[in-house]
Amino acid sequence: MKKYSVFIFTIFILLASCKKDKIISTADQVGISKVTYFPILTMKGDNIMVVEKGGTFTDPGVTAKAGESDVPVTSTGTVNTSTPGVYTINYSATNKDGFSASLRRTVAVYSTAADAAAHDLSGNYARTSNGSVASWTKLAPGVYKVFNPGGAPGTNLTVIVFNPSGYDIFIPEQVSSDGSITSSSNESYTNGSPAQYSWKVINPGYGTGQRTFIKQ
Repeated sequence: MKKYSVFIFTIFILLASCKKDKIISTADQVGISKVTYFPILTMKGDNIMVVEKGGTFTDPGVTAKAGESDVPVTSTGTVNTSTPGVYTINYSATNKDGFSASLRRTVAVYSTAADAAAHDLSGNYARTSNGSVASWTKLAPGVYKVFNPGGAPGTNLTVIVFNPSGYDIFIPEQVSSDGSITSSSNESYTNGSPAQYSWKVINPGYGTGQRTFIKQ
């Protein structure tokens, strides 16, 4: 009888020791780890928009989700369509755990004379000192998106360039694609064969040298 009792007790201990804790697995928690869903912003419309001076700008807006839940979006920045320039609208959203994400939209308000509106300065221009290419894309009369405006190898800088009259060109002060304030000075454009232009790019990551480009 004594051996039987010990045997039953031993089985009870073995069964108790093999019992596993219940694992929590929900949308908000896995085990002891809390799950957070970072906000994902989706921009409606284009990230670069153009409006002629005196026109109407309507912000298409941005939506945000954290997992399956909608998250409120906050926007800052205004667009004055009576004054030509490059404007920035910033959008941000924060989830319930305090993690945030953001997007940026660029709006170019332009006023272009008829002589410049007839131009098409789009194309590739090679910097004379190193052959690095600046790519111009026409967005509207006298408005261009220019990738690699400084002819710097390995760059990802994109800016908006205005050609308001004749062959005058310049980079209006703006928040460029790298998040820095960018503009230009000492600009000139010669419509020859081939065309060429030069300017100084005013950006924290660039020097003060004059940069000259020839159209390819």
